[in-house]
Amino acid sequence: MTDLTHLSLAEARDGLRAKTFSALELTEAHVAAVEAARGLNAYIVETPDHARAQAKASDEKLARGAAGPLEGLPLGIKDLYATKGVHTQACSHILDGFKPPYESTVTHNLWRDGAVMLGKLNMDEFAMGSSNETSYYGPVASPFLPPNWSAEQGRAALAAGRKGLLVPGGSSGGSAAAVAARLCLGATATDTGGSIRQPAAFTGTVGIKPTYGRCSRWGIVAFASSLDQAGPIARTVRDCAILLRSMAGHDPKDTTSVDAPVPDYEKAVGASIAGKTIGIPKEYRLDGMSPEIEKLWADGVAWLKDAGAKIVDISLPHTKYALPAYYIVAPAEASSNLARYDGVRYGLRVPGKDIVDMYEQTRRAGFGGEVRRRIMIGAYVLSAGYYDAYYVRAQKIRTLIKRDFEQAYAAGVDAILTPATPSAAFGIGAKTSDDPVEMYLNDVFTVTVNMAGLPGIAVPGGVNAEGLPLGLQLIGRPFEEETLFAVAAAIEKAAPKIAFPKPWW
Repeated sequence: MTDLTHLSLAEARDGLRAKTFSALELTEAHVAAVEAARGLNAYIVETPDHARAQAKASDEKLARGAAGPLEGLPLGIKDLYATKGVHTQACSHILDGFKPPYESTVTHNLWRDGAVMLGKLNMDEFAMGSSNETSYYGPVASPFLPPNWSAEQGRAALAAGRKGLLVPGGSSGGSAAAVAARLCLGATATDTGGSIRQPAAFTGTVGIKPTYGRCSRWGIVAFASSLDQAGPIARTVRDCAILLRSMAGHDPKDTTSVDAPVPDYEKAVGASIAGKTIGIPKEYRLDGMSPEIEKLWADGVAWLKDAGAKIVDISLPHTKYALPAYYIVAPAEASSNLARYDGVRYGLRVPGKDIVDMYEQTRRAGFGGEVRRRIMIGAYVLSAGYYDAYYVRAQKIRTLIKRDFEQAYAAGVDAILTPATPSAAFGIGAKTSDDPVEMYLNDVFTVTVNMAGLPGIAVPGGVNAEGLPLGLQLIGRPFEEETLFAVAAAIEKAAPKIAFPKPWW
């Protein structure tokens, strides 16, 4: 039998319905792959027995002809999603031992449609990071080896704590690494400033951050509530379309959830884009941009022209203010959201001489360095005397960024093409320094999308001179994810195929 882990999600779905293999066989293949890849540290909790039980139930439904859209398909779940009775800790020590008595709306939708849970995926602590190095459970290693590394060197680095191996991006690094290493057919992820699109670009996978409000945030541990959005990472554009249809939908438990029909996104994959207008923003052409990123962007333009799209230059003049404004708004909201973790009701508790001392000791021990940094930044910009100077001004800039996009779309632009990241993946430890801004710059192309609440998708565009994946980003009109899937599929069809690494781990 063909290695079932090498199937795309769509291929696996079709194979199950054709009874070429069973859901249990498909699940067992992925359980074995997860066990063999523990050195990558993509999963922090494995749930093989739970997965087998779900797979057996799926086989019964498939036999009755009562299969759901995702029936029997094994997925990985980012540790930010509440999963009933299963470890949910946002990869933070402060939520030590927490197993929620409820299910997030998005994962509930996945189980409703027949998906199988293989386990919980590693991530940056509370989704704060761009490399999956801030996790309490240690960094995730990308399945792509550094240039000129042998499999033996890779295994030695795994044994030594993964130092020097490539990061998979973040915060959804476990999701991206698991998909690229074929440890699941797809994965849930979240995106606050690029945490779906950046890791997808680093690992040669596809990731879509839908319009704010398209997926419910209920049951997803909050980072920055006005920016967070759930979405999938998968190996193909079609796979992401299939997953997003199940993940999306109105939820009365989330007041920001939009009550609008969810289209069949898969129908948009392969649709003609002839006549579509694609904008190229001049402000995304940064000083000192890598020639490889410049070429990637030019290749994307050529592929879309060949597919019949019209290319126009546009201006998004407030782009240069997006990154600093984001790093005011996001920490401000985080400082408020994370105030609830105090050691009183659940999670870690460190005793103190009184309740205030207990709060301080618990938060000092429970939060990692990056989380503490962002809480302090957020508390500072919200404090008396600085609220108007920083937070209010950042919100005004956010409005101007949103207006830039609105004006471009009003002029007839259907989607906007940009690079997804300023570089290919870098090494674990390479950007962990006393200057956090160096890491924050990884989000330079992605944060505008969250600030404006728009949908964005990262799709592989090829590799750099060292053979590492590079990704392109498409930004769409609000709630027009179908257009993004159609345009992304055109890029996917034209771009050189990225070969996923054979297991060396």
